[in-house]
Amino acid sequence: MSHPAPDPDLALAYLDGRANPAPLFAHASHLRDEGKGRTVSFSRKVFIPLTTLCRDRCTYCTFAQPPGGGGMYLTPDEVLAVAAAGAEYGCTEALFTLGDRPEDRWPQAREFLAQVGHASTIDYVVAMSSLVVEETGVFPHANPGLMSHRDMAALRPYNPSMGLMLENVSPRLLEPGMAHFNCPDKDPLLRLETIANAGRLRVPFTSGILVGIGETNSEIVDSITALARVELQEVIVQNFRAKANTPMRRHSEPLPSWFARVVAVARWFLGPAANVQVPPNLTENFELYLNAGINDWGGVSPLTIDWVNPEQPWPHLDELRARTNAAGFELVPRLPVYPEFISSEWIDPGLLPKVRNAIDDRGYAAIGTAA
Repeated sequence: MSHPAPDPDLALAYLDGRANPAPLFAHASHLRDEGKGRTVSFSRKVFIPLTTLCRDRCTYCTFAQPPGGGGMYLTPDEVLAVAAAGAEYGCTEALFTLGDRPEDRWPQAREFLAQVGHASTIDYVVAMSSLVVEETGVFPHANPGLMSHRDMAALRPYNPSMGLMLENVSPRLLEPGMAHFNCPDKDPLLRLETIANAGRLRVPFTSGILVGIGETNSEIVDSITALARVELQEVIVQNFRAKANTPMRRHSEPLPSWFARVVAVARWFLGPAANVQVPPNLTENFELYLNAGINDWGGVSPLTIDWVNPEQPWPHLDELRARTNAAGFELVPRLPVYPEFISSEWIDPGLLPKVRNAIDDRGYAAIGTAA
């Protein structure tokens, strides 16, 4: 069917409910089929919460904790134990998630880093990424917050891909009473600079938006537009889920039927070649998003919880496969880096042979194929 090129005004009409979304969903599905066929991927992963200390104070977050209240670093032995257990379960991704620059806020963070012989948390991420690559068959995917050009260059030899959520491009969310107040690392200009660093260094990079944290529909469209202007391996469209014991615990959550419109707008603006992901553990009837044009479920773990959304269990991989197949799609496992980015242009030459040894002839994961 015919459909106009990405149009912010029409996209806003879809999100505001002023336009019938049926043509949007049809076009989003068509674009996905054009670019990705009927293949939907996922990354079998383990979640490594390297530190739950953070200098930011996001009002919806339960991941970050203060010292004495759950905030901690994992030791090298603990990191290796999780990665090795993941390898036994056929996992190919070790997702390193952590708070932003906790040593700038917490003396306990500085004390730990001194004990393990590292000047910064980012340096510790580099060391732990190297450890996982050297000792296991699992590939790190570093998600450490803001990264300078130097930080990313140091991580690149051990991480075939990296990531940082944009969340939203609007600086309004940094104002008092908003979701990102007192969160210096959530400044969208700084986040866009990290994404730009990935492009300069040719790092396969994941970013995305978080929907439902107080932004307007227009700011959603602006954020999707900003991500459509940069080269990314993957865009996550994630729905906010309220968590107990946070200031936003009573904040309303996006309705899945409406959120699917956001997903479809993202596919429309990003085009057929983009990899568009929605996490399957944040919506009960997650198949809905297949009709909105996604082609990936992101990282799903058979072993570890979702440390960012611990109240939302992963679907069992058998269930994920069955429900994806029932909707008419083939579910395939991938590495943290997508097939089209597995080349000497995008991956460090010292790491590329190991990556190539872990894929099949289509570029998907050669191990962990059976759910």
